[in-house]
Amino acid sequence: MSRTYTYFAALVGTVCVAFILAMLFLPLTRTVRSDVLQGFLIGFGLAFVTAQAYARIKAVRTNGWTTMPRLGNPGNGMLMRAACAQLFPGPVNTAEEAVYWWTNSDGNGAALDGRHRYLLRFPAGGLPPNDAFWSLTMGDARNRFVPNPLRRYSVGDRSGLIPNPDGSVDIHIQAAAPPGRDANWLPAPSGKFILWLRVYQPGPAILAGSYVVPAVARVEGATP
Repeated sequence: MSRTYTYFAALVGTVCVAFILAMLFLPLTRTVRSDVLQGFLIGFGLAFVTAQAYARIKAVRTNGWTTMPRLGNPGNGMLMRAACAQLFPGPVNTAEEAVYWWTNSDGNGAALDGRHRYLLRFPAGGLPPNDAFWSLTMGDARNRFVPNPLRRYSVGDRSGLIPNPDGSVDIHIQAAAPPGRDANWLPAPSGKFILWLRVYQPGPAILAGSYVVPAVARVEGATP
């Protein structure tokens, strides 16, 4: 699939470049060339703006997290797929296979930044319901993995998270290791970052839209 996509993207790019070069250098009248180029640019701009607007309309935002219900379902149409690409770069699945959330801000709307410490607390019995697995992944401002001494780029139900005595689960999101809590630490970069929550084969509460991901809470004080 990736090779087919690469070939298709290369073909589309070649056609676009050939079209632009033809408009610039073929012996067309200045008026015709200008009209075609203007139409091409206006069409591209309108398509981009429309996809952005549709993504904002369809996105669901709760506690700073953004998701798009049924985003990967077959038959969604070209506009829905374009909106999906704006919000979720990369391949997506049907909701029955996986549901995704992302955030770049804490519960108060402030940008996530590795100069501060954050806590994502799932209440007792409040971990993402699923029939497969879930993971929380860290990315820097350019959505790249963050180098760290543990070589840990995500945590989840397969990473040995240690619950609190009351059954809740804390995930510490910060640049420096929390003393004695390495098992629940997701290393952050020194600057801004983004978080992705993925739940595979999600449970009925997620499919129905009633499950709410807790807000990322900023812990007072900067990372020591």
